[in-house]
Amino acid sequence: MNKISIIVPCYNEDAALPIYYKEMCKIMAQMKEEEFELIFVDDGSTDHTLAEMKTLHEKDERCQYFSFSRNFGKEAAIYAGLKNATGEYAAIMDVDLQDPPSLLPEMYRILKEEPYDSVATRRSTRKGEPKIRSFLSKEFYNVINKISKTEIVSGARDYRLMNRKMVDAVLEMSEYNRFSKGIFGWVGFRTKWLEYENIERSAGETKWNVKKLFIYSLEGITGFSVVPLSIASYMGVLFCGLSFLMIVAIVVRTLIWGDPVAGWPSLVCILFGVGGVQLLCTGILGQYLAKTYLEVKNRPVYLLKDSSKEEQRIMMMPLSQNMRRKSYGKGKEVHSV
Repeated sequence: MNKISIIVPCYNEDAALPIYYKEMCKIMAQMKEEEFELIFVDDGSTDHTLAEMKTLHEKDERCQYFSFSRNFGKEAAIYAGLKNATGEYAAIMDVDLQDPPSLLPEMYRILKEEPYDSVATRRSTRKGEPKIRSFLSKEFYNVINKISKTEIVSGARDYRLMNRKMVDAVLEMSEYNRFSKGIFGWVGFRTKWLEYENIERSAGETKWNVKKLFIYSLEGITGFSVVPLSIASYMGVLFCGLSFLMIVAIVVRTLIWGDPVAGWPSLVCILFGVGGVQLLCTGILGQYLAKTYLEVKNRPVYLLKDSSKEEQRIMMMPLSQNMRRKSYGKGKEVHSV
C-alpha cells in the first residue's frame, strides 16, 4: 500500500472546501487500496477557511491543515505542502475543482505502470475565460519559452502527481522567489502530460486578476531567464557607441561650420532618449538586484501560526509539560519552517 499526499493551497475558500472534500472522498473510495493524506494549506485567509479545515480534520484524520500567519502566496503554500508531505507520491491540486480529481486514478496508474516520474496536466481550451486574459497568457508562454532554457508547457497547470524522487528534487529548490511551473521544468525528470478542457470554479471567485498574473509572469521571466539582463547590457553598449559617434559628429560639425544656436531641440531629444533607455536598463537591473537581496537575507518561505500536527504534538506531551505549556500564555504560537 502506497501513501498519496494531496497538497491543496487555499485562500478564502470556505465555500469550496466542503465541495472539494466530498469529491475527494469519492476518489479515495475508488482508490481504497492506497492510503491518502489531504494537506490543506491556509494562505492567510480572512474568511472561515481555517475553521472549515479544522472541522474536516476533526471529522477525518486524513485531513491535515497548516495555516500561515499572513498571506505568503500560492507558491509558498505549495512549498509548505510538499515540505510536510509524507507520502511516496504527492499531488498538487486546487480546491475549486478546476483541477478535476477524477484524473487522479489515471495519473497514479501511469506512474505505477509506465516509466515516468511525474504526470502533469494542461488545459486544452480556455473556454469561459476572458479573451484578454487568454491572449496575455498565450503570449507569456511564447515569450518565456523563447528566452528561457527551461521548457514551460503552454496551458500548464500546477495540478500534477509526482513520485518521491521528484518531490525531494523540488524541495531542494528552496529559493524565496518561487515559480513552480519553472521549477518543475528545471529539475527535469520524465513527465507525461494529460489534457482536459477548462472547468468553471465549483464555488467562490478567482483570486487571480490581470495585475496579479502580470506580476506572476515577471517572477517567471526574471526567475528563469537572464535574457532581459543581457538585453540591458547590449543596449548599454549600443547607446554608448552611438553617443561616441554623436560626439564625433558634433565636434566635426563645429570645426567646419562653427557653433550655431540651432540644434538644441535635437540635443534635448537625444538626451531624453538616452536617459530613458538608461533608466529602463537600470530598472531591469533593479529587478534582479531586488531578488538577490531577498535571497541573501535567507528569509523563511512561510511562517505557520496553526496546524493539525501541532495539536497532535501537544496531545502526545506528558501531562506536566502540557500544563506548563498552557501556563505560559494563551497566545497563538508562530512556527518558522
